[in-house]
Amino acid sequence: MVASPRVQVVIVGGSFGGLTTANRLRRLLPRERADITVVSRDDRFYFIPSLPWVTMGKKTLDQISFPIKRSLQARKIDCIIGEVERIDPEAQEVIVEGKSLGYDILVVATGHRSANEAVPGLGPFDGPGHSLMSPREAVEAGDAWTQFLDNPGPMVIGCAPGASCLGPAYEFVLEVDHALKRQKQRSSVPITFLTPEPFLGHFGVGGMGRARQFLEGEFEHRDITYRTSAAISKITDSAVELADSAVLESRYSMVIPPLAGVPAILRSPGLGNPKGFIPTDEGFRHKEFANVYAVGVAVGYPPVDETPVPVNFPKTGHMTVQMGKAAAHNIATDILGGDRTGRPPYVECILDMGDRAVKMLADPVRPPRNRVAMSVGRRWLWVKKVHAPLFTIKMNMGRV
Repeated sequence: MVASPRVQVVIVGGSFGGLTTANRLRRLLPRERADITVVSRDDRFYFIPSLPWVTMGKKTLDQISFPIKRSLQARKIDCIIGEVERIDPEAQEVIVEGKSLGYDILVVATGHRSANEAVPGLGPFDGPGHSLMSPREAVEAGDAWTQFLDNPGPMVIGCAPGASCLGPAYEFVLEVDHALKRQKQRSSVPITFLTPEPFLGHFGVGGMGRARQFLEGEFEHRDITYRTSAAISKITDSAVELADSAVLESRYSMVIPPLAGVPAILRSPGLGNPKGFIPTDEGFRHKEFANVYAVGVAVGYPPVDETPVPVNFPKTGHMTVQMGKAAAHNIATDILGGDRTGRPPYVECILDMGDRAVKMLADPVRPPRNRVAMSVGRRWLWVKKVHAPLFTIKMNMGRV
C-alpha cells in the first residue's frame, strides 16, 4: 500500500490567526500526513487587546507577549522569522526575503498595515498624533501620556475616516477619564471623542443592541464631548482639524487609523482585492484558489452599511480565533475528508471602562442577528484582567 504524500501547509502570520490555525491543524492532522510551517515577521506574539493597558502603564510588552518560535517548535511546527515579499498562487510559493518556500496549502493570516498616512500628522513617529495599533506605538503613546500628565490640557481621542478597529478608542477614552479622576486632574483636561460612526456604538457593525444609548449616557455622565460622522483631516502639535474646517485644541491626540492590506498581498497579483484584503467564502477559502485560505484582518469583508463618513467592518481577536479554527477544520477536511464548516463569526468583547467594564455580544456579527446581549459591572473588569494572561498562556501552550 502506497503511503499518502505529506502535505506542505504554510501559514503566513504569527499572531491570533496564524497561531490558532497552526496549533489547531497540528491537533487535527497526523504528523505523517502534514508538515506545517509558520512564517512570521515578528518573533513574538502580542496580546493586542492589552495595548491600551501598556499605554496607561498597567502592563509591559513582556507581560503580554511570548516568543513564538520556541512555542511552535515544541509542537513540531516549523517557524521562519522573516518578511514575506510576495506570494505566487499559480506557482504555489511564498517568497521570504528572497528565498522561495513552496506549499500545497496556504493560509494568509498577515493581519494589517496601519494606514497612518491617511491623516497628516497622525504619526506617531513622523507626526504629533498617537496610535494604539502596534506594540511600538502603544509604548510611544504611553511615554507621551506620562509627559502630558506633567502639563495637562485638552485631549482629542477618536478614529479616522475608514477606521474599522474602533473599540480601542472607546476603551482608551474611558480609561483616561477614570485615570485623570483618580489623580484629581480631570477638571484640567477637556476630552473630545471624534468618530466617523453615524452614532456612538455603531462599531462598524451597524450597532449592537442598546450600546448606543449606553455609551451616549456614559459619555454625558463623564462630561466627554463627542462628535459623530466626524472626519479628522489633520493633526498638529496643538490641534485636531476636521474636514468641515472645525479646529479642536488638543495637547494629546490619540487617533485610530484606517487599516490597509499588507504590502506582500498588494505585490501578489490575483491574491487580494485592490485594498490588499483576501476574498473568501464562508469557510475562509479563497474564491479563486482552492488551496488558499485567509483568516483574521486579512479577510476582505465589505462594510455593513453606507455611512456619511466611511466606517469599515471590524475583525477582532475573538473573531480571528473563530476564523482560524474554522479554516483549520476545513483544511483537515480537504486532506482527510469529512464535512466542511462555514458558520458566520460572532463577536463577544469586554470593554474596559476604568472602574468597571461592559460585556457585549452580537451573534452573528453582521445583522440581522440571532442574539444580542450586554452586561455592565466590575465583575467583567476582573474577567478581562484574568482572561488576558490566561489566553496568552494557553496560546503559548498551543491550546486556544
